[in-house]
Amino acid sequence: MIVRPAHDDVHLITQPDHARLAAAIIEHHVGLASRPRRDAILLAVTEHDNGWAEEDAAPTRIPATGYIADFISVPIAVRHRVWPRAIQRLEQTPWTAALVAHHAVIVYDRFRIEEEWDPFFSGMEAARDRMVRASGLSFEELLSDYEFLRLADLISLVFCMALDGELRYSEWTVRLLGDRVVVTPDPFGGVTIPLEIRARVLSGEPFASDADLRAAVNLAPIVLVRGTLSGTAP
Repeated sequence: MIVRPAHDDVHLITQPDHARLAAAIIEHHVGLASRPRRDAILLAVTEHDNGWAEEDAAPTRIPATGYIADFISVPIAVRHRVWPRAIQRLEQTPWTAALVAHHAVIVYDRFRIEEEWDPFFSGMEAARDRMVRASGLSFEELLSDYEFLRLADLISLVFCMALDGELRYSEWTVRLLGDRVVVTPDPFGGVTIPLEIRARVLSGEPFASDADLRAAVNLAPIVLVRGTLSGTAP
């Protein structure tokens, strides 16, 4: 779950919805049009967070505070189980599965120094390598195609989380200015892209129990969070 601040309230955005927005964004990337594996890349972007669907359907609190646990603050066990679930769902499209497995390795790389993460990394790397072999393609090609997934994920996260500051990946800088996401240098050929995502509106107050939180989520009104995306020259 993504928890987006909204004055005294919060907007809850599911991980699969964030991923679908990421795909809607990256399909405008000028460099993606000529990629021979464009469809597999877009599927990877669309489905990279499908393993979170079960978790988002049953949100939990941070026990110490009562506030909603987002995808960063959920227990390690949750973060460890969502990715094998996603890979299993994508195994019929090996290149897509390989991209998603590599994404899991990259986004949690900062935890490599923690022993309890060792089984996660060994499992994800084994799954990735198995899917690369099944595809008949190379690891170098995987790294090249992965750029689109990583950039799409960061752009969508900056918007969905209403992040202050800027995120950097490779040559790109992504930042939010009001309701406008700006990417430098511009990979979108000068076009402005409308952004829209569903969110449930909840009070920003802590909840007494997970049951209370889930009941509130079920009754929460749905709003559309809107903005725009554009690129700028370096």
